[in-house]
Amino acid sequence: KLLESGRHTLCFLDLQLGAGAEAEGMDLIPLAVARGVYAVVMSGHDAEVVVERAYELGCDDFYSKGNEASNVGSVIARYLNKKEGSKSDIFAERFVTEDPETRAAAKEALKYAPSELPILILGPSGTGKTNLARILHDHSGRAGAFVAINCSAYTEDLLEAELFGYKKGAFTGANDGHKGKLLAADRGTLFLDEIGAMSLKMQTKLLKAIEERSFHPLGSDKAETSRFRVISATLEDVQSLIKAGKMRFDFFQRIHGLTVELKALARRKGDILPLISALGKGGKRLAFTPEAKQRLLGHDWPGNVREVKRFVELLAAGEDGRVGPEAVDRLLRTVRAEHGASGGFVGEEQYRYALENGLAAAVDRFSDEIIRRNLDDNGGKKTTVLSDLDISTRLLYAALARMRGEPSES
Repeated sequence: KLLESGRHTLCFLDLQLGAGAEAEGMDLIPLAVARGVYAVVMSGHDAEVVVERAYELGCDDFYSKGNEASNVGSVIARYLNKKEGSKSDIFAERFVTEDPETRAAAKEALKYAPSELPILILGPSGTGKTNLARILHDHSGRAGAFVAINCSAYTEDLLEAELFGYKKGAFTGANDGHKGKLLAADRGTLFLDEIGAMSLKMQTKLLKAIEERSFHPLGSDKAETSRFRVISATLEDVQSLIKAGKMRFDFFQRIHGLTVELKALARRKGDILPLISALGKGGKRLAFTPEAKQRLLGHDWPGNVREVKRFVELLAAGEDGRVGPEAVDRLLRTVRAEHGASGGFVGEEQYRYALENGLAAAVDRFSDEIIRRNLDDNGGKKTTVLSDLDISTRLLYAALARMRGEPSES
């Protein structure tokens, strides 16, 4: 009668409903489906054949009785996630992409949004790792907050204080107590960005906190508890970090229940124009000439979505309605001059070069490229280069020697 009334959106069905036939609750599943009701079977009869039959009849969820405190909340979170997903298209509104592989990866992650499963998001800088993490939290049904921290922005000691918090007087300068990120993320999501920058010592401490859901703030003998869910991200090759002894394998196992990889824009050129359109929505509408579109599609966008966003901001601020190739070239030069290839002074290519060849080699290469360009701009006049770049004669000639493939003086 309740199902036939048509006033419900979700129902929990037992299978043993009295003295009738065994598992007669199965008969109600098709009725619930026909009425558009989210059907959840809860039963002590969880043999594989029973579960399989329930799903064949169209039930949306099935759990074994005995742990309602956990199961019911998870079921409702999955229901809300499905309901929210049917109302909005995240790929048109929040995570713009038309790339099939990227969509598939995001959809797979969304399936696990309501769960406790840790998720590791991989991808170059600026590809939207933080944005995806926030979307997963918003679809999780978790009551707590989304709490993010960039692990590369802190020294080891400061990162420990930020994550675990501290009591007044815990160390010099701790004039007041501070609630850490772990406690702030209670019943919510802790997003650990640039997880590859975390020291082994911090990995050990955080691993223990994740496993036990408890930790001690600095300077405190009292343990705090927090039921946070972990989502992590890094632009680094995690397997290389493990082989190099920079990431504990057990820590990696704890944070990568599901791994999502986001591709660089250079590998999904079909997203460039839709991204520009989406990021400019609500502001001044612009049109691109065919030649301008070719310029946009030919650019590699090393800063990825972050670079596109800045490009759109510059477009909206100063361009006429119809944008030609010259304007595109000029604005792309501006973006790269402001932010480098990956949204910072050091681009992804330079960073990788330093990792593979050492910082000294990367600094030499950077110096050589700047000096070579300035030489070209000044028709090869060395005195002008010395003046423009404010460098010593020794540095100039060391760079020239490297360019000729000769060993330079130390």
